[in-house]
Amino acid sequence: MDVIEAIRKRRSIRKYVRKELSEELLKKLIEVAKLAPSAKNQQPWKLVIVKDDSIKEKLVEACMGQEFVGECSIFVAGVGDPKFKWHVVDTAIALEHVALEAVELGLGSCWIGAFEEDEIKEILKIPKEMRVVACMTIGYPAEKPEQRPRKSVRELVSFNIY
Repeated sequence: MDVIEAIRKRRSIRKYVRKELSEELLKKLIEVAKLAPSAKNQQPWKLVIVKDDSIKEKLVEACMGQEFVGECSIFVAGVGDPKFKWHVVDTAIALEHVALEAVELGLGSCWIGAFEEDEIKEILKIPKEMRVVACMTIGYPAEKPEQRPRKSVRELVSFNIY
């Protein structure tokens, strides 16, 4: 599969088959995150990967009651170090690398932006000075959503001036 195919196939998956992720697949997801570019190659992020079902169940409430958080194979918290100016962008790039690799591996993912940061930090024992930039669920899809409509190129792109 090439990159454009992975981008076209990627969907937000909110229904998962309850199945553990193999160590081999987990290593591949971690490797692509590690390869993500970052400002000055500082890599000011850390991924907290949750496999434990009891911890995932606690995360459901911290993620505004989104039940699929407890059903995924792994939950990933993308944590950025705010001492670095571009920590939010750099963390997001690493997570998107993971999302695209998940497609390649036959997995699904869903970005989680609706969450209580302080609760996530408490559950995952993340230091107070760090920021939870975004979270993601990853697992074996139990659904195959259709692609949602996209805006036209004209609405999204300008050349030379706005």
